[in-house]
Amino acid sequence: MKKVFTLLMLLMFSFATLTQAHNTPTYSFKADTVKKHLKKDGTPDKRYKENKTPKVPLKKDGTPDKRYKVNKTDTAKKAAKPKKKKS
Repeated sequence: MKKVFTLLMLLMFSFATLTQAHNTPTYSFKADTVKKHLKKDGTPDKRYKENKTPKVPLKKDGTPDKRYKVNKTDTAKKAAKPKKKKS
């Protein structure tokens, strides 16, 4: 009985390792060669455009000010228009 059990366990572990080898992730070299602007401590360098956060006009309470085009969304326009029913 012990021999059958050990054989079964060996077979199960070997099958698991074989299937694990096929699921290894593939890496592209282009993603590694992209130069990111970082400081020596690893934080993003804010001198470059891609690392800056866009400034959005806010009210005193912290909510976005809807008078500016940046803060207006298309969802508000869609919510105002009722949908037509197809008949």
